[in-house]
Amino acid sequence: MKNTTALLISLLLMAVAANASATQPNEVYNYYCAQCHGSDGKGNGPNVTKDFATDPRDFTKVEDMQKLSDEDIRNVILNGGVAVSKSSLMPAWSGTLSDEDVDGLVGVLRCISQSKTKL
Repeated sequence: MKNTTALLISLLLMAVAANASATQPNEVYNYYCAQCHGSDGKGNGPNVTKDFATDPRDFTKVEDMQKLSDEDIRNVILNGGVAVSKSSLMPAWSGTLSDEDVDGLVGVLRCISQSKTKL
């Protein structure tokens, strides 16, 4: 009985720890992306002022987002705007975000844009 209780407590603690460390894609978007792209994805985040050197992409423009493959989106997230001849103000997140986070962000952007995955 003692071993069973200890096992159950260990499993419960592992589940709580896993859940606490798991980050939801919307949370990742709100933390890393919404500052410039806006919580609604329209490129109107709080960092974007009249003096901002570029217009962040408006993810709600379906026709623009539909032209991008998921790999294109992953590339920009991981390697920044410079990787695709865009603004250096779009940082490279490869040293910060996990593959799971990036996959989640691709999904969030597809949802915001209501665009379909392009292979």
